[in-house]
This record gives sequence, C-alpha cells and structure tokens, in this order.
Amino acid sequence: MTEDAKMSGYQSAKNALNAKRAEIGALREDMRKIQAQIEPQEVRDYEFDTQDGRKKLSDLFGDKTDLIVVHNMGAGCMYCTLWADGFNGVYEHLADRAQFVVTSPDAPSAQAKVAESRNWRFPMASTLDAEFARDMGYFQEGFGATPGVSAFQLKDGKIYRVSDTPFGPGDDFAGVWHLFALFPEGADGWQPQRSYTS
Repeated sequence: MTEDAKMSGYQSAKNALNAKRAEIGALREDMRKIQAQIEPQEVRDYEFDTQDGRKKLSDLFGDKTDLIVVHNMGAGCMYCTLWADGFNGVYEHLADRAQFVVTSPDAPSAQAKVAESRNWRFPMASTLDAEFARDMGYFQEGFGATPGVSAFQLKDGKIYRVSDTPFGPGDDFAGVWHLFALFPEGADGWQPQRSYTS
C-alpha cells in the first residue's frame, strides 16, 4: 500500500470518527432536552450520619440550591473508588456550580478512613440504614447498594430530585474508559485496582 493510500485511509477513518463524535454530541443535547421535560420528584428531608454529626438532606445543600449526590457502593467496590477518585480531581469545579456529596453504606468512621487514604476532599454521608438509597432506586434487596448519581434542587423550601442515572463500566462518569478507548484494544481487560505501583 502506498503512503498516499495509507494517508487516505487514515483520513477517511478520522472523518468517520469525527462524524460519530458529532452524533454523540447531538444525542447528548437531545437527552438534555428530554430530561428537562421530566417532572421533578419531590423527596422528603432524609437524615444521614456524617463525620460532622447527623445532617438532613437539606443541610447537604449548604448555601447552594443545587446538589449532586453520588450513590457509592462503599469501600469494598474498586469501581466506585475509581469514580470517586475522578470526582475528587474535579471537585472544586463541581462545588463551584453545585454542592457535591458522596454517599455510601459505610459508617462515617469508615468513610473517613477511605477518604484519608485516597486524599478525597468532598463531603460524605452514610446511607448505612439504606433507606435513602432504597427510595432513590440505588439499593437492591439481596445485593445491597448500587452505584449512580442523583441531582437535587431546593425550591420554596422543598427538595426535588430532577434527574438520576446509574453508573457502570464504560459510562460517561469515569474518564479513563474514554481515554483507553483511543487504543484499538480499548481497556484490554483492565480493571481498577485498590492501589497502584509506578
């Protein structure tokens, strides 16, 4: 194959990839429009144990009217740790727009231990009693906590969940999958680890 033919094939593949990326962008915009049509779900003011004592869901908003709550499976889940590590890296950006809290079924003392070992900066709240996670759809009987994220808004003294979505390998919420996808083999069997050696 000549160099010109190789270059032509390369450019053709690049053009096809760019067209697919544009389609994904358009789909995301369509999804945002559909999401805006969904009726917000009023939720009660749940209570959580935190490292700073008992707090209500309304307390987690701080001085903001928007709140992002991550439903984490806890210290035993390496995938959840991967997501949380990523959120930690952009936490200041997230917290500038909305309050951001990670929940897990671990007790606050266990959360503090994991947060310290990972240098996590975001606040955490315990869903040890599973009531909040169950009501939000992120707890399965016989299995336990499941991963995802919910967005809440505070309006006229009431709390509304305006959207939510589950997490899973390859999703939009852990950027490593999309970077690995740049290789022909993708993640090539890679799994998140508890710790890494350089």
